[in-house]
Amino acid sequence: MSRVSNSVPPQQAHFGSFARPPARQRTILQSVVAPSFPRLQTRPNSLQKTPESTPSYRDRDGFRLIEITLREPRQLFNNLDPAPFHAKDLEATAEDYIVTAVREIGLTHPTKLAIYLPAAALMSEDAQDVPRAIHNYFAYREQHTRRELHELLRTGLIILVIGLVFLFACLWARGAARAFAAPWAAILNEGLLIMGWVAMWRPINVFLYDWWPVRQRQKTLARAAVIPVELHQHE
Repeated sequence: MSRVSNSVPPQQAHFGSFARPPARQRTILQSVVAPSFPRLQTRPNSLQKTPESTPSYRDRDGFRLIEITLREPRQLFNNLDPAPFHAKDLEATAEDYIVTAVREIGLTHPTKLAIYLPAAALMSEDAQDVPRAIHNYFAYREQHTRRELHELLRTGLIILVIGLVFLFACLWARGAARAFAAPWAAILNEGLLIMGWVAMWRPINVFLYDWWPVRQRQKTLARAAVIPVELHQHE
């Protein structure tokens, strides 16, 4: 959903910058886009986090705002992507900024993405396609991450079965080695036990630790895919 407004936000950065209120301090690196249009720049020192600072976003009508100021709509997207405008990839810095902001604000807090453009750019056809393009991109990224999670869990299940088979084989061989009284049998006995449990390390790691960051990223992208997008005039 989108809404065009003539409101001019206070304390906004210059065109082509990601805008947050002064309390927000963290520096994100500039990323270079194609020479045909300007470099996407961040507000100097506005995003540098200090130990005393905490993430801060402006509120409007009960919504927490993620704010971006641009000179033209295409500046938000990867200019090298040949896809139609509504299907283009977001510029990497823009994607990172939005995803990080959604995660910091929280997935359950009402949030809006506010994009500020000059009057001429605001009335362009590209500007009207910006909300759809943003939603399409994050929906695609969410689907990709969901497939990544599914593949991770499927791989984890396969290596779990392999690990269990190997563990049982080691335990069986360990029982057989007990029939020998030679010194080497004791070493083999302990070695088989260690090998069996080492084989279980990877599947245990997948199901205990590896899956939940991917799941959290998927949830964040799913939230970004439906976040309301507003277009505002910025002189």
